[in-house]
Amino acid sequence: MPKPSPFRYFKTSPEIIRLAVMLYVRFPLSLRNVEDLLHERGIDVSHETVRYWWHRFGPMFAAEIRKRRIDGMRSSRWRWHLDEMFVKINGERHYLWRAVDHEGEVLESFVTKTRDRKAALKFLKKAMRKHGGPETIVTDKLRSYGAALKELGADTRQETGRWVNNRAENSHLPFRRRERAMLRFRRMRSLQKFASVHASVSNHFNQERSLSSRPVFKANRAAALTEWRGLCAE
Repeated sequence: MPKPSPFRYFKTSPEIIRLAVMLYVRFPLSLRNVEDLLHERGIDVSHETVRYWWHRFGPMFAAEIRKRRIDGMRSSRWRWHLDEMFVKINGERHYLWRAVDHEGEVLESFVTKTRDRKAALKFLKKAMRKHGGPETIVTDKLRSYGAALKELGADTRQETGRWVNNRAENSHLPFRRRERAMLRFRRMRSLQKFASVHASVSNHFNQERSLSSRPVFKANRAAALTEWRGLCAE
């Protein structure tokens, strides 16, 4: 029996829903910005409709992207870069932990209230359970990483040093731009949800523009867009 379409109860076409979700997640746009862009294309929807679509279909699209990519990504020879960033929720500081591989692919995002050994351990266990163990783990000099890696028996694989973790720190920039457009977050669950979806969508459309010729980049970009248009298809 074929799997029922997730769009079966919606009058709007799946193409428009996918476009709205992509615009909102991928680019630093507000809900009303997306509404205006769709209106310019002759599509009349409210910003609250865009919000509903993002909450309903964003995690669904991200899950399918991860499912398609994770088998090819699994490798014990990877060099991981780990870093944490401060994110305020209702004025209270929280921490978004991120694992990035040597090519800039965001492997895992994890939100905690603290950045102690316990939080680092939960983050590392979650990442390794999904992607296996890397050969080298690059971190900053936060002691929580060393303590957590020692408990996992992977402390010999840790590498620290000046500028060696720029890969992870630079990966925060797209999320920071997106965070400012959203005017911050109000709940940990919302932050975790958006961080996970944003990472998957960014990975999907990240074509390493500076590392390929223009024709190759255009072909890869077109392929990524075609694949996006086929997500959760009937």
